Amino acid sequence: MSQTVYGALDLGTNNCRLLVAKPSRRGFVVVDAFSRIIRLGEGVQATGQLSESAQKRTIAALRVCADKMRRRGVARSRLIATEACRIATNGASFIDRVENETGLVLEIVGRETEAKLAVSGCASLLDSTCDWALVFDIGGGSSELIWLDLRRIGTDWKRSLQSRASIQDAIAAWTSLPLGVVNLAERHGGRDVTIENYEAMVEDVAIALDGFESQYRFGERVAPERAHFLGTSGTVTTISGIHLGLSRYDRARVDGCWLKSTDVRRVSSSLIGMSYAERIAQPCIGQERADLVLAGCAILEALLRTWPCQRLRVADRGLREGILTTLMAEDGHDRKTPRRRRRRGRGGGRASAGNPANDTSPNGKRSAFEG
Repeated sequence: MSQTVYGALDLGTNNCRLLVAKPSRRGFVVVDAFSRIIRLGEGVQATGQLSESAQKRTIAALRVCADKMRRRGVARSRLIATEACRIATNGASFIDRVENETGLVLEIVGRETEAKLAVSGCASLLDSTCDWALVFDIGGGSSELIWLDLRRIGTDWKRSLQSRASIQDAIAAWTSLPLGVVNLAERHGGRDVTIENYEAMVEDVAIALDGFESQYRFGERVAPERAHFLGTSGTVTTISGIHLGLSRYDRARVDGCWLKSTDVRRVSSSLIGMSYAERIAQPCIGQERADLVLAGCAILEALLRTWPCQRLRVADRGLREGILTTLMAEDGHDRKTPRRRRRRGRGGGRASAGNPANDTSPNGKRSAFEG
């Protein structure tokens, strides 16, 4: 009996990402994937509109996604657009254009939906021995922040898609900042960044955070040693890759790894000291991200100053995985998963939620994912 093939597409301010997957015993198996930097939100802060060139770049990427979904026989999907389309005056007309030119029907989701999907997508990486966790997603045009009170849930919640989808019940508070790597870099400059530019970016984010923290006072309620950060964005994966000294980006080593706050600051400091050309030469950055990476570091620094947690876990997963988890949970997959012992594969390695060799490049090679 053939399994339903699911699709999840995340059209952000900076990236267009697709995952195609089938349900598996403890999550799902990725059968195809796609990711391309399209900078859809380039210039929106100044003009209020999606530019023609950005729309054309994005539609070219979406045509690739449509072809992959068609060839893989996707039967159930959710295709979302986020901040750039939310704020652009021509966002809705662009969605219509996408449908006309690619056949894909995208929905512009609200910030709360985006936050909840991010939580579901990386739930299996949460440290259940902690009382609190801050899940954050630094995007191109906005940053979603979700404080989770892990004391609200039991200890066995990672076993199924249903339980991971229900992690949303632990949300204590959330907010969406209208600041991301694209608009922050456009405001302060992303190529030639001095320590003064950097601190100005941190200050902008700190001011934006002030109202949220004044309302909920997590700084007073959360003991740093009983809490951790969980970051799902290009910023944290880039910092992790640099910290690990990778000669090329390796998702299996980055996804699920732990960083200390001192590790994060060490990498950020080294990047501030680099020229634009030197950042381009970094194998985990490259030309497409070199003018955005320090804006992301500044957002993360503002979070660390507001809530001084000492540990950060890195998630190379997020909205797409949250969409897949939610869709499959709604369809009843993995509802009664029995507990089984893990079996080591040949060579002693094992795939796990903490260090999965489980994503796939656009070549479509199958890989297991414990969502």
